[in-house]
Amino acid sequence: MPRLVIHVVHRFAVGGLENGVVNLINGLPAERWRHAVVALTDVDPAFSRRLQRPDVPCLSLHKPPGQSLWQFPQLWHLFRALRPAIVHTRNLAAAEFQVPAWAARVPGRVHSEHGRDIDDVDGTNRRHILLRRLARPFIGHQIALSQDLQQYLQQKVCVAPGRLSQIYNGVDATRFRPASRRQPVDGSPFNAPEFWLLGTVGRMVPVKAQMLLVESFIAALQQQPALRSRARLVLVGDGPLRAQASVRLSESGLQELAWLPGERSDVPEVMRGLNCFVLPSLVEGVSNTILEAMATGLPVVATDVGANADLVVHGETGHIVPSGSVDGMAVAMAELASEPDRARAMGARGRARIEERFSLDAMMAAYDAVYRRVLGIHGE
Repeated sequence: MPRLVIHVVHRFAVGGLENGVVNLINGLPAERWRHAVVALTDVDPAFSRRLQRPDVPCLSLHKPPGQSLWQFPQLWHLFRALRPAIVHTRNLAAAEFQVPAWAARVPGRVHSEHGRDIDDVDGTNRRHILLRRLARPFIGHQIALSQDLQQYLQQKVCVAPGRLSQIYNGVDATRFRPASRRQPVDGSPFNAPEFWLLGTVGRMVPVKAQMLLVESFIAALQQQPALRSRARLVLVGDGPLRAQASVRLSESGLQELAWLPGERSDVPEVMRGLNCFVLPSLVEGVSNTILEAMATGLPVVATDVGANADLVVHGETGHIVPSGSVDGMAVAMAELASEPDRARAMGARGRARIEERFSLDAMMAAYDAVYRRVLGIHGE
């Protein structure tokens, strides 16, 4: 019988962390591991359909904002009933639920940190550090998705090196693959080959900072007016910033040079319809969309937050710019749009980097090794 892993997340819906969970469940050996997902708040049915295995229950606890101690008995009963081999929690919002896992005598207790909190972008929040330290004794092994988070867990949370691993996200380099030339995207007004498309994909919320990209696009066209005939902006995703971005583009007279299609289910095809990928986020862990863009052979312009600089080699596979810098992002985007041959070469080097360091196979092997290690399994 394959051993059960219960993945505990805040919410199971569109997001980079959640995409990583989906990839892990779909990719780990089915003969060794089976899975369940517990969302503290709710499960998006459409998103859960990305799970390719039919035997993965997704449970919603509908937790309201605020205190969660009352959910400890609920989780304890759930763990006792399902008898998982491993409970794997993710980020601070779920870390405390290692306590009922410990109380239920779950043998393998794993916790992973995927990125900074929006209210703790530099990792100095004392309350967050204290909460992680309080949860630490109940966790058998911790996983950091970036070198920065690994240092944080060692130095601030005092996790022993022997109980900590650093594992990068992997990307499906078959699903996200380069095209010989930019491909048309269904519904796009900019499929003509003379256009140069700068785009991003993600939830349109303040932490993702799409307004920074909008302002940078405006600034780039002001700095180099000749780009107005070629450069086009694509913002894929939905959320409160979508309407705000549309208004700002209209005010600047550039609404006809931008496409905001909302959320899309055909992200690989959208990626192959871009010339350059831009990530303006204020906070990131290990960005799945950067990995997907690099796998597609796109040069990447990204802010210097989280593990972005671990992924993008500045000047070789794209550009890393200071967080919040409109001018820095504008200059980088304009440079790539003005030098398309150099941009294509950067994209090709990014694809090679994915194949060398960020494959799904490498990620699966690393998680499989951690899971077996915490259970004391050898030789399977």
